[in-house]
Amino acid sequence: MEAYSVFKDLAIIIIVAKFFGLLARKCKAPQVVGEIIAGLLIGPCIFGWVTQTTFLTEMAEIGVILLMFSAGLETDLKELIKTGPIALLIACAGVLIPLVCGGALYMAFYGVSPWGSEEFYKAVFMGTILTATSVSITVECLKEMGKLKGHVGTTILSAAIIDDVIGIVVLTFVIGFKNPDSNPMKVVISTILFFIFAIVVGFISYHIFQIIDERYTHTRRIPITGFAFCLAMAYVAERYFGIADITGAYVAGIILCSVKDADYIARKMDVNSYMLFGPIFFASIGLKTSIDHVTKDLLLFSVAFVIVGLLGKIIGCGLMAKLCRFNGNDSLKIGIGMMTRGEVALIVAQKGLSVGLLSPVYFTSVILLIIVSSVLTPIGLKILYGKSEQELISIDPYQG
Repeated sequence: MEAYSVFKDLAIIIIVAKFFGLLARKCKAPQVVGEIIAGLLIGPCIFGWVTQTTFLTEMAEIGVILLMFSAGLETDLKELIKTGPIALLIACAGVLIPLVCGGALYMAFYGVSPWGSEEFYKAVFMGTILTATSVSITVECLKEMGKLKGHVGTTILSAAIIDDVIGIVVLTFVIGFKNPDSNPMKVVISTILFFIFAIVVGFISYHIFQIIDERYTHTRRIPITGFAFCLAMAYVAERYFGIADITGAYVAGIILCSVKDADYIARKMDVNSYMLFGPIFFASIGLKTSIDHVTKDLLLFSVAFVIVGLLGKIIGCGLMAKLCRFNGNDSLKIGIGMMTRGEVALIVAQKGLSVGLLSPVYFTSVILLIIVSSVLTPIGLKILYGKSEQELISIDPYQG
């Protein structure tokens, strides 16, 4: 393939993604829904105008890192600390329920296997895929509605980050049981060490940025330095601690969210994300989808897998939120906000393929879950927040 053909691919992605994004907004749906549908249309699933390449995959990865960095910058740190213990409980429920339900579903279709057998580990791994939460799509939706900084938005964001960390630990334990060479305890230690590292580096970096901010207020060198810091934290998290790079990017945003020019940095990041990296990331979900080799049995399993995946998060996270004294509407928002699957689920699935815990044929089920959850989550949140606003409008302000 000619090197310059990537320009054609980028032009198609940007134009079609933005067109369908604006069309979705006209239909009162979040733009990300349109961008994901655009990826389906231009990808191998329908028209085949664009195929997923290594370059586009890497661009999409930058897109999700930018998105998570912006989410960190726009986070209310006091609210994040306040929601931390509750978010941990919600994340634990959001891992346990899908893990058990996913494993049970696989056994219901393919038979109950004895503990320690190959099929038993495959069943547990299907549940492990369902533990992942893709916070990026929910973040974009909440940002679009102006709800990211609220109590519910911060809880979803915190719980999703913790959820991914727990999910990675579970993944390593599952692989460790199958592969004696793997050391699950090493991941637990690495996770703890990363957050200790983040606290130390964060304290130093915050004060350095404060000094730069005082001397060069509102200059372009501040967002440039901030973006470099984000990339460095993403690299260190993945390379040296085995933590997802999106977690490192989010932590970088958290570190800088209290500097004076945090909003200025976030606006500059949004320009790059909106114009190029964001559309590529959301369209790439559709580009990964292919309907080749789909059988009736696989389609039936995939539909059940999607239903269990969605309900597992809604029930697990929603019920725990209710137990943590959120009202019914907010509990449902948290449950729906946590049900998206994306890049983390793909990472888990790819790992399963490489170690023999997932057959390639089931990758279709994972992609279907990602697409359905990515489309339904923004729509569901839009409806629930719209309902909340209508209820507030309907309250008579003169009644006690």
